[in-house]
Amino acid sequence: MADTVREIERKYEADNDTQLPDLAGIGPVAAVAEAGTEDLDALYYDTTGLSLAADGITLRRRTGGRDAGWHLKLPVAPGVRDEVRAPLSDVPPPELTALVRSRALDQELVPVVRLRTRRTVRVLRDAAGTPLAEVAEDAVHAWPAAGAVGAGESGAGRAGARWREIEVELLGEGDTGLLDEIGRALAAAGVRPASAASKLERALAETGQGRDGAAAPHTAGPDGRRADGSGRAAAKAKSRAKSKGKGKAAGAGKKGPTAGDVVLRYAHEQVRAIIELEPAVRRDLPDSVHQMRVATRRLRSAFRSYTKVLDRAVTRPIGVELKWLAAELGVERDREVLTGRLQEALAGVPGTLRLGPVDARLRIWSERRRAGARDQLLAVLDGPRHLSLLKSLHAFLEEPPLRKAAGRPAPEVVAGAVLKDYRRLARRTEAALAAPAGRERDEALHGARKAAKRTRYAAEAARPALGRPAKKFAKRTKRVQQLLGDHQDSVVARATLRELATQAQRAGEGGFTFGLLYGREEALAADRERALPDLWRKVSRRKHRAALRP
Repeated sequence: MADTVREIERKYEADNDTQLPDLAGIGPVAAVAEAGTEDLDALYYDTTGLSLAADGITLRRRTGGRDAGWHLKLPVAPGVRDEVRAPLSDVPPPELTALVRSRALDQELVPVVRLRTRRTVRVLRDAAGTPLAEVAEDAVHAWPAAGAVGAGESGAGRAGARWREIEVELLGEGDTGLLDEIGRALAAAGVRPASAASKLERALAETGQGRDGAAAPHTAGPDGRRADGSGRAAAKAKSRAKSKGKGKAAGAGKKGPTAGDVVLRYAHEQVRAIIELEPAVRRDLPDSVHQMRVATRRLRSAFRSYTKVLDRAVTRPIGVELKWLAAELGVERDREVLTGRLQEALAGVPGTLRLGPVDARLRIWSERRRAGARDQLLAVLDGPRHLSLLKSLHAFLEEPPLRKAAGRPAPEVVAGAVLKDYRRLARRTEAALAAPAGRERDEALHGARKAAKRTRYAAEAARPALGRPAKKFAKRTKRVQQLLGDHQDSVVARATLRELATQAQRAGEGGFTFGLLYGREEALAADRERALPDLWRKVSRRKHRAALRP
C-alpha cells in the first residue's frame, strides 16, 4: 500500500568551504538539534527518453535512512511535491508505475542515474520544542546507472559528478514565511538557490544525460509546467508566448499570432491537463475527475470548432475516444454531483415531512454506485483503449495536424469559428423554445445546453486573439449553459428520485419524501424554462457578435 507525504521545501547549493550559519534566532527558531548522519543509496528510474524527468517527476528506489523504499515525487507547485511511497522491492511497484502511465505510456522504466548521498540532518525547533523545519546538508555523488542512456558499458564505473546541496523542509503545519527567512540567512552566508529543481535533474545534466536528444523538448505551459512538443512545436510555443498580449488582438503589432498559434496553445493546455490529471484521478484527489473530464470536453470541442485550423481526418478519431473517456469519467462525477444535489434538497425538508429512512436510502444508493464507478474508472485507465488514446494525444503534441488556415492571422479565423458555433446555438435554442412541454422540450433544451458549452469553449480559446470581447462573449454564453445545465440536472434528479421512491415503496418505507422532492425539482425546471427567453434575448443581441469581428 502506497503512502503519500506532502513536501514543502527549498533547495540550495554551496561550495565545499562555505560554512552554514547558525539558524537559531531566525524567526521562531529557538534551537537547532543535530539529528545524525545518513548514508543514502538511490537508483532513479525513467524511460529511455526521460519522459518523467521532462515533467519534473522522479521515481527512485532508495536504501538507507529513515524512509528506505520506493519514492515517486509528483510536482504540485514550485517548491511543493507529493511523495508517494511504497515498500522496497526489486522492481518498480505497480501502484507507482500506474501513476506515471500517462507519461511513460507502455515504455519500460529503466535505471538512469545512481546517487549516493552522505546526509547530515538538523532539526529546527521553537521555544516549546516543536519541530518547525528540517535542514539536510547533502554531499552528493552521481553517475549514470549501468545501461542508462549515455552511460555506455562502463557507465557505472565513471567518476560521475559531485556537489553539495542543502534542503530546508517544513515540518508539520509550518509557515512558508519561515522558509523565506531561512533563505535570506543562507544567502547572506554565500549559499545559492539550487540550479536544478531536483537532484535527478542536476545529475542528468552533469553526467551528460540531459534531455537534449534523449527526450522530446518541452515548452513552458501557462501554469509554468512544461508541455510536450517537437522542436518545431517548441519554437512555435516560444513565439506564441512572446506574441501573447492584452486587448482585442494579442500581439497587435507587425506580426500578431496566427490562428495555429492560438488554437494550438488552447489544445496543448487541454492535452497537458489530461496527462497531468490522470495520476490525480488514480489517487482519488478532490475534483480531479471533474477537471479531467472538463479537459477532455474542451479538447474535443476545440477539434470540432476549429476545423479550418486542425485537420479533422486526424482529430475526428481522437475526438471519438475523448467522448468515450469523458463518458467514463462522467459516471463517477455525475453520481457525485447528483448525490450532493439530493442531499442538499433533503436537508431543506422539515422533519415532519421526512418520512422513513430517506437519508440512509440515498446514502446506500450513492455508495453502491460509487464503489462500482471507482473500480470501473480504474479499469478504464489501466486498459488498452485509454493507452491508445494517450499515445494519440502525445502524437498530437509532437506533430500538430495543422491546415493551411493555421498560418493566417488569428482574429479573422477564430472569430469565424466562434460565430459559426453561435449560429448553431441560436438554432437549437429557438427550437427548444418552440418545442412542446415535456420530454421533447427537455431533450431540445439539453441539446441547446451542449451547443452553449461548445460556443463558450470556442470563445475561451479565442481570447488571446480577440481579447475582452471574447471574454465577455464566453461569460454570456456560460450563463445560458448554466441555466440549461440546471434544467438538465433537474431532469436527471427527477429520474433518480422516482427510482429511490420505487425502492423505498418496495421496502415498505414509503416514497412520500422522494415524491415531495420530485415536485420541487419539477417546479425548478419550469422556473428555468420561464427564465430562458429573457436571458436569450439579452445574450443574442447583435452588438455582442459584432464586437467579435476584427
